[in-house]
Amino acid sequence: MNQQDRITLAHGAGGRMTQDLIREVFATNFSNAILERMNDAAILAAPGDRLAFSMDGHVVSPLFFPGGNIGELAVYGTVNDLAMMGARPLWLAASFIIEEGLPIAILRQIAQAMAAAAERAGVQIVAGDTKVVERGSGDGVYISTAGLGVIPAHLDIDAGHASPGDVILINGPIASHGMAIMLQREGLAFESDLQSDTAPLNEIVAWMLEAAPHTRAMRDATRGGLATALNELARASQVGMTLLEDAIPMLAPARSACELLGLDPLYVANEGVFIAIVPENEAEAALRALRAHPLGQQAARLGWVTDQRPGMVIMQTSLGSQRIVTPLTGDLLPRIC
Repeated sequence: MNQQDRITLAHGAGGRMTQDLIREVFATNFSNAILERMNDAAILAAPGDRLAFSMDGHVVSPLFFPGGNIGELAVYGTVNDLAMMGARPLWLAASFIIEEGLPIAILRQIAQAMAAAAERAGVQIVAGDTKVVERGSGDGVYISTAGLGVIPAHLDIDAGHASPGDVILINGPIASHGMAIMLQREGLAFESDLQSDTAPLNEIVAWMLEAAPHTRAMRDATRGGLATALNELARASQVGMTLLEDAIPMLAPARSACELLGLDPLYVANEGVFIAIVPENEAEAALRALRAHPLGQQAARLGWVTDQRPGMVIMQTSLGSQRIVTPLTGDLLPRIC
């Protein structure tokens, strides 16, 4: 591979090589009428009167892992944050911090993965920025994405809306993403290959909201895992939450990997898992809608919301005891998303 096939500092200088990189790698893959204007900002016509806006950064290591890559994470991470507010994601902007020496073929592969992910999620990448840092100052590439979506007028979803008597639902198995990356880092292999659960959640959320339009709150269980997501909702709503250990879905390879590495799966990151707090009278309809979607076939009732111990999550264990589930302290698995 010669020098012309790798990122150089000149690619970040704003001149011809920058423009060539944008045209040949990014514009080629993200092509749409808005981006092709190449203005300093995208001009967007938004239907509806409420917008959801979110931003996320991605520093995952390695860049490619079983079941996904940094490009897909960059798209789905922001799409899923918007979906957690009931929004229909529409547009993304992407910022790339690229290390000098990165093969352009790798960058192109990432851009192609992002384009495919955006198409799957039904969004457009309409703006962006590219910077290059010196060799040794980065780790290949970091990607930040920002996104806009439209919230239907009838929805009122907020982390502070959980109420005693509500039901806690989850769409699928936990811990697959974090353990897939960790096993690759450690060079470990299982007879059943474990894949990341990286996926866009906006469609499955829309299906659920159609069945349960009075859904109170949602949260995707990314960094900090299921335990942290539940604690965040409990604190925001000042309610207690009861979690049933036997109800938590998890694939056998992920469970085995957690046991092998001595990790609690409640704190392992996910990228295709979310929890929803729904009123009891809509819980069964919501569960049916989740299970009808490919990303929700193992959807389950995790527990319920109570007025006891506000701000705390209590798990009823398989042994019949109770355990206080605290939020994650420290960094269980660094560079996971």
